[in-house]
Amino acid sequence: MTVFAFGLAVLASANAGEVLDGVKSREQLRCGVSEGIPGFSARDAEGHWRGLDVDFCRAVAAAVLGDADKVELVPLRASTRFPALQSRKVDLLLRNTTWTLTREAVLKVQFPGVIFYDGQGFMVRATDAVDSLADLNGASVCVEKGTTHQRNLTTYFEVQGWLVEPLVIDSAPDAAAAFFAGRCRAYTSDAGQLAAMRSLAQRDPQTYPILPERISREPLSAVVWGGDPEWTTVVRWVLNVLILAEEYGITAENLKTVLARNRNLLVLRTEDERGIIARSLEIEPGWGIRAVQAVGNYGEIYERNLGRDSPLKIDRGLNRLWTEGGLHYVPPID
Repeated sequence: MTVFAFGLAVLASANAGEVLDGVKSREQLRCGVSEGIPGFSARDAEGHWRGLDVDFCRAVAAAVLGDADKVELVPLRASTRFPALQSRKVDLLLRNTTWTLTREAVLKVQFPGVIFYDGQGFMVRATDAVDSLADLNGASVCVEKGTTHQRNLTTYFEVQGWLVEPLVIDSAPDAAAAFFAGRCRAYTSDAGQLAAMRSLAQRDPQTYPILPERISREPLSAVVWGGDPEWTTVVRWVLNVLILAEEYGITAENLKTVLARNRNLLVLRTEDERGIIARSLEIEPGWGIRAVQAVGNYGEIYERNLGRDSPLKIDRGLNRLWTEGGLHYVPPID
């Protein structure tokens, strides 16, 4: 056994935490998702859940339980998502949730890693001739209840010395519907979510332009209960493996070839070392391989649900790998 492996063996005596134990004992991962935001988490015409968040839930289930289908997807409103997480009604929250200090410190939740980098934007009607945020001075703006967007909206307009009339709506679909019905002059949310909700209108995107200004940073992260650090680590490193797989050029399609050639770049360790890491995480060895086999690497997940292979065609922008000018990169494994 190497020095690395011996050191890990000493540290591997801790038991799995409450959430991880619960997931394994019931053989099901419960993920909180949106009520229907295309590209992130929404049901298709056959009633199947699809989206970036859904795929990540499946990846975690594959890593931990060995089966990507052992999931229960629980639709939640923004205002009920944290109570559901804190009361353990869900094990993993994947609902377009922004990582903030207040949430981490006051709500005692943890953010294992950013799944999607975004910023708060504004969607308007082309017929209203709104070219910039200044044109919304004194306007009514639809915003979802229980989100960072509500405070960002009022704070930004106050700083600019402008007036705004927030129309606070309980859910994202209802907020979008209120905007499309003409109840407000603009709809504000994460820019990615605006593009997703605009797709539901089934009209030319130019009918509902999204203004170029962004008034916030919105790092959308997976969220877990703060009382189980072992579970936080598992979720964090499943995400990291999906990102690392893209960096190494490993896909769901070529993974078997990579393994057959004994070039497992996902975990550059001896068999003993890989086993010790898995035991330290309290999951079966091969967890990273199972995650990529189930859903592909991060780039595949993005392009399938939000990017070039999706109806939304959202440019990756900051969600590119660090090697391509984006923000996604993985901490060292050592």
